[in-house]
Amino acid sequence: MTINFTARHFEASQQLKDYAFEAVNKLPQYFDRIVSCTIVLAPTASTKDPQKAEIHIKIPNKTLKAEEQSKKYEIAISSAVDSLSRQLKRYKKKKFTH
Repeated sequence: MTINFTARHFEASQQLKDYAFEAVNKLPQYFDRIVSCTIVLAPTASTKDPQKAEIHIKIPNKTLKAEEQSKKYEIAISSAVDSLSRQLKRYKKKKFTH
């Protein structure tokens, strides 16, 4: 799985990058045919949840997307990964149990 990381309008720390890579590397346990993953972090105009994480995962014949906003990037990344894990489980169940 290839992972692309983008931080829009700010410079991401190495700790934040490591956290994002570590979180995304847990996804193949739910579906092992992930081709690539794109992580995009960006600030938002919202004062309540000023930080946003978008994660796009490409699997054969489909692209899954999760977008979460939170007060911290780590929380947004964690929520997006949780959402993608549910999507991957649902996709695997739907595709391979028939």
